[in-house]
Amino acid sequence: MYIEADAIRARAALIAVTMAGTLFAGSLSARDLNRIESINVSARGLDLTRDADARTFYTQLQNAAWVVCTRGVHVGLVPIDNPKPCVDKALGDAIRSANVPLLTRIYLGSHTIEEAAAHGITLPSQVAAK
Repeated sequence: MYIEADAIRARAALIAVTMAGTLFAGSLSARDLNRIESINVSARGLDLTRDADARTFYTQLQNAAWVVCTRGVHVGLVPIDNPKPCVDKALGDAIRSANVPLLTRIYLGSHTIEEAAAHGITLPSQVAAK
């Protein structure tokens, strides 16, 4: 049990919320449009098998996705007009990368199974059976 929890924490500590291929307006070449920005989000000190800790970490992922898509370092680039698709992608990708059943359940509280599948999120067996 302790080894499992440690493995989950270690994997989750490596999660990065990332925005790739951002669409920006302006007269930039195609190579300049494909930018990757990320914020590392650590689960250090959190037990992601506990609901309260998983919700805390999920909120941190949401906040990081929002920052990357709205306030990230876009030197010389025009900000995104509609950050919602970017935030949804960044959060979905982070949840998929974490692969923590409790985080997936929290994600499914505000997203559909179809949205989860679009990001390659593996559904916990209890949720998939519903």
